[in-house]
Amino acid sequence: MTIQSDPISLPKTALGTDLTGASLIGGRPVHGGHGEIAGTDPASGLTLAPSYGLVGTAEVDEAAELAWAAFGSYRKTTPAARAAFLETVADNIAALGDVLTDRVIAETGLPRGRVQGETARTTGQLRLFAGLLRTGTFHDARIDPALPDRSPLPRPDIRLRKISVGPVAVFGASNFPLAFSVAGGDTASALAAGSPVVVKAHSSHPGTSELVGRAISAAVAEHELHPGVFSLLFGGGASVGIALVSHPRIKAVGFTGSRTAGMALVDAARNRPEPIPVFAEMSSVNPVFVLPGALDTAAAELGAAWVASVSTGNGQLCTSPGLVFVPRGAPADAFTAAAADAVRQVAGAPMLSAGIRDAFDRGAGVLGDHPDVTNLAHGEAAPAVAVCGVPQLFVTDAHTFLTDETLQEEIFGPASLVVTVDGVDQMAEILAGLEGQLTVTIHSAEDEPGAQALLDEAELRAGRVLFNGWPTGVEVGHAMVHGGPFPATSNGQTTSVGALAIERFLRPVSYQNLPAGLLPAVLQDDNPLGVWRQRDGELTRDGEQTPA
Repeated sequence: MTIQSDPISLPKTALGTDLTGASLIGGRPVHGGHGEIAGTDPASGLTLAPSYGLVGTAEVDEAAELAWAAFGSYRKTTPAARAAFLETVADNIAALGDVLTDRVIAETGLPRGRVQGETARTTGQLRLFAGLLRTGTFHDARIDPALPDRSPLPRPDIRLRKISVGPVAVFGASNFPLAFSVAGGDTASALAAGSPVVVKAHSSHPGTSELVGRAISAAVAEHELHPGVFSLLFGGGASVGIALVSHPRIKAVGFTGSRTAGMALVDAARNRPEPIPVFAEMSSVNPVFVLPGALDTAAAELGAAWVASVSTGNGQLCTSPGLVFVPRGAPADAFTAAAADAVRQVAGAPMLSAGIRDAFDRGAGVLGDHPDVTNLAHGEAAPAVAVCGVPQLFVTDAHTFLTDETLQEEIFGPASLVVTVDGVDQMAEILAGLEGQLTVTIHSAEDEPGAQALLDEAELRAGRVLFNGWPTGVEVGHAMVHGGPFPATSNGQTTSVGALAIERFLRPVSYQNLPAGLLPAVLQDDNPLGVWRQRDGELTRDGEQTPA
């Protein structure tokens, strides 16, 4: 089947008629006929043009079939070709400049500096995966040469590499309209792996999604790839998402969002005739444990720094520290007093959507209405902001916390709870009983008693353990893990941030006694790609052993 794609052009203005309100199926604009959505400015409450036509299951089927049609050729592109493609996507997004920045601000209420930083992160992670492709390490190439004279049985020639799992469905996130959305880490890592991508855009920032989607489609056309390598769908409710995950051409899913929505996708994927993996980042309260040595020397400074972390992004970050545990006593009082003072100085700010604000108000209300929880302080309301979240600070004791599981639930927004404990031993007991987390943070003096015990528990509970820092701010690199045991994610063996994220969309294949003429380039004896490979368990490249 030959697919014709309309020419792609990048829009010139953020709020004008250049935005079409259309999905992109293999680069072709498609106006869905199943209702409409439009972006809303959370600062002013105004509806933003244009409206976006919502697709149905027929369009889901078209996009998934196109992705499958593209898979055969795209997975065989060279790593260098895919790297160049990802770099063009990054260039196209960067070229949007203020067009993109203004639209993101209008749809999310995020400050300009945050949007510009997130744009840089988005283009940076695309380039990170381009660099990874050029190293060739993602192949995990291994060669066990034949041993025909081995006794009692000869060994066949066995070689291994990793290949793409197939087309991937990606769900845009509300809180990161760029870095975790249309061209975010899930899309970048899947495209790097050789997987075509079908993105379901988040309804809170449709204009942003279209701008970025057109930037990707333009790169697809420029590199003369099959247009089915990328599609962008606007769909309402859960039906389109479930249809996408259930489609037999989709082989894996990347998701960032609520626990309820994530588990609905996990269930849909599990109930398919061919179950597929869902890599869902869902829920985390990111507990912080402040040991006596740190508290005794810097209680006030730590209290203020904690509030700065909580209020970053108005609390709408997956790594926002929602729980802090401190040993009771005068230093803890100084900590909470400093935190309360800091909270009072934080003005309310726009939340991403009215739905998120309402959920935040309900969660903060649960704490505020609890008879054994005290509301220590709250920030200044901002009446001029249509969808406003006001920072809140609460405190309770360990007994109350341990006897009421609702106090462990994530509140997505600028609210956090201080829990006073009897000592480090009780901290370890509490940590052992918590659900899986994206992060666990420990503040400790050097060689402080109890720190090792907390570390032992923390590494069982989280994907990232921090010492004397704060969890907001996730570095995009080769050693980062942004994941964790359930319910932080649906699969605690992976990460959604950093170079290792490509592993989610690859699977190993062994080749036994394959003729030399049929061997993939990365497994050929002369190593034409010049990559590091394991040969009989030793890492080599063109006969060299890896440096010590």
